[in-house]
Formats: sequence, structure tokens, C-alpha cells
Amino acid sequence: VSDTDIKELEDVFGLNGQVEHKLSFLKKNVSKDIKLVLIAHSIGCYITLEMMKRASELQVHSPCGAGLGRASTLVPTIERMAQSPQGKLMTPLLCKLRYILYMPVYLLSFLPEGVKASLVRFALRGMKTCDESSITTSINLFSVDCIANILYMASQEMMKVVERDSTTIKQNLKKLIFYYGTGDSWCPQNYYDDIKMDFPDGDIRLCEKGLRHAFVLDASKEMAAMITDWLQDDLTKL
Repeated sequence: VSDTDIKELEDVFGLNGQVEHKLSFLKKNVSKDIKLVLIAHSIGCYITLEMMKRASELQVHSPCGAGLGRASTLVPTIERMAQSPQGKLMTPLLCKLRYILYMPVYLLSFLPEGVKASLVRFALRGMKTCDESSITTSINLFSVDCIANILYMASQEMMKVVERDSTTIKQNLKKLIFYYGTGDSWCPQNYYDDIKMDFPDGDIRLCEKGLRHAFVLDASKEMAAMITDWLQDDLTKL
């Protein structure tokens, strides 16, 4: 927060605050004449669209998000989150019952780091491969502050990510790549069907690799290689 000069922003860990946080970072650290390539995953796709809407002066060359659970708007959670299969399950917990999770997390925070890492590995044991950095990062979930911020923002997502911002998408359609998953419970395939119907000329793709929404856990290199291939021609023109 201190790096972006928005300490005065009241709701910095909320959805709107996170949009403003990213805009503030770019305005402070990136020259206006720099062309940008934005790559976003999940709720980051919503944030990316909001950034393009609020700061049209940004020279965004080719934003990416992921509807994957996938890439370049990778698995884009940009609409009807609470109505998705996972949203229906999680909304009551996130919006009404999230405080009950704080106490067990607080107690677990006293465990030795090695025990925490073992618990994370146990939780991810079903994966064929797992990036070791995922283990290190996931240990942060034993922090009450971290969990509180995550659940707070997630509760806002359920309430605020309702209507797809088709106006902003239409205005920036040639800059956008949408990548949807086939078995994504946060961003089901019918969302892909709907946006494909509304924007038949858009670069809107459906994953054929069976990647999960949280592809960062076991397929980050595969996703990075895919995005690089997509953007290779565009990047040579920058």
C-alpha cells in the first residue's frame, strides 16, 4: 500500500480498493507512453476490465485474463459469480459465516513452519505435480490477517460481480483474449457460450487441455507458454 500512495483509500482490501491500488501503481511507476500487456486470472480479469474502464488513457495493447480456470483473461470471473456452481456453495460461507474460520486459523498459526508445509502438501496430495512455490505461498493462509482479507474481498466479489460489463468489453474487444475452462465451477461453460454468442468476433477460447481454475498450482509453466505463443506476434510489434 505504501508504494502506491493510497493509504487514505478506506477500503484498500475490498474489490474497488484493489482496482484503485493497481491503477495507482501504474500511474506512479509506469510512464504514460509505455504500451502495456495485462495478464489476469480469475477475479483479476474483472479488475483488468475495471482498469480499462476507469483509465482509458492507459495504452493497453492486449490484456489477458483467464476463464479457466484458464488464461489471458484466464478463467475470467467477470459475471454472475454467486450464481456459479461454486458461488452457490461458497456465498453463504463468505458473506455470513466467514468469521467462524478465524479461530481455527488463529490456532493453526502457532504451528511450526514445517508442520504447516506438511499440512499444505497433504491438502494438495491429489495433484500429479505441484509447484513448490505453491507450498511456500500457501503457508500464508495460516495467517488470520491474510485469511480475513481474502474472505472479505471474496464476499464482495459474490455481491458485486453480477452483470458482465459488456460495454467495456465491446469498446476493447480487439485487445482482449478470453480463455474459459470446460469444467470450471467458478466460470461454467455456459458463461463461455453466452459471451461467445454476444461477441462472435471476439478472441474467446475454450480450453481443450483440461486445466483447472487454479492452474497456478500445477500448470503454471504450461499456461505461461500458451500465453507467450498467443502474444508473440503482438509483442514483436510493440
